[in-house]
Amino acid sequence: MPSLTFVLPHWVYWAGLLLLPLIALYLTRRQIASRRARVSKGIAYMLWISGGFVGLHRFYVRSVWGLLFIPLFIAILYANAHERDARNAVSAARNEVSVAVFMVERAAKQSVTEQQKAGIDLDNARRAMVAAQVNHEEWSGIARWAGIAILILLLIDAALLPGLVRRCEAREAERDTEDPGDWTRAQAEVHHDPAYRVHTRFTDWIDRINGFAGEFVAFWAVIAVFVYYYEVIARYVFNSPTNWAHESMFLMFGMQYLLAGGFALREDAHVRVDVVYLLFSDRLKVLVDVITSVFFFIFAGALLWTGWTFFSDSYAVSEVSFTEWAIQYWPIKLALPLGAALLVLQGIAKLVKDIVLLRRHMSQPAGEG
Repeated sequence: MPSLTFVLPHWVYWAGLLLLPLIALYLTRRQIASRRARVSKGIAYMLWISGGFVGLHRFYVRSVWGLLFIPLFIAILYANAHERDARNAVSAARNEVSVAVFMVERAAKQSVTEQQKAGIDLDNARRAMVAAQVNHEEWSGIARWAGIAILILLLIDAALLPGLVRRCEAREAERDTEDPGDWTRAQAEVHHDPAYRVHTRFTDWIDRINGFAGEFVAFWAVIAVFVYYYEVIARYVFNSPTNWAHESMFLMFGMQYLLAGGFALREDAHVRVDVVYLLFSDRLKVLVDVITSVFFFIFAGALLWTGWTFFSDSYAVSEVSFTEWAIQYWPIKLALPLGAALLVLQGIAKLVKDIVLLRRHMSQPAGEG
């Protein structure tokens, strides 16, 4: 199989992190608003391009013929593993031939017996090299023909896919649709924070900001699927591991962790020890949250201050990573103060909700709440 030498350009990395989530948000919201069918021709062709070699597009449209692709792909992986071993054997055999040629030249000044022995060793080394080359070609041929078979099947499916999508849509339309309200109601029941149900114009504005931030960075996980997918294919199919896939993704997930902090606080999803907290009344829960918010703002404020310091220092020196890829570090460190700012905003919204709810409880008669 041929090798791959692609290295992800820095501008493509940053543009992808910005544009792909925006495109995904637009498409998903458009599909939800229009109540389109759950089977999409665009997604089918995307799977045909990215995962068609294992039949993902066929499985998407509920076609068992996708199973045809799996043994062919396994054959490629198996043949490539043996091809790597055969390539090493060819290299070792060439070295043996070189040593044997040197020994023949050296034996030319020695006895006839030594010359004959050196000649026999050279012939054996050459035969071993030819056998290794034949073995290498055999395994390369298996991988090549399996790849050609997958390519032919993909070209056929490129023409058949619209019809497959239409038939799948017809089958899906016959099934009863799920009640979307059930999931929404179930989600509302898992929130133990009573302030979650409080709404004001100011807090709703902050909730929308962090809601957008959370949805935006959530689509980065989809990018990771395709990047690691490319890494696996490049490494095991084309014997061409990358020097950028792992670094780009762990940096991306670090930024995702920071920027989604405010969204997690909005959804009451941060981990906390709430064994005793769950036993409190709503009024006592709100009171505890107001008092302990002091510690939250100390932490979030420290993160904002130190994060800005790290970012400004990195930007001033145009810091890059110490790897061959040498990606810029200042946009990554910008996620520190930006994520902290989103967290502080959501903390303010949480405090406002707690105060509103506490005032409601304080205005109730003593026996209520």
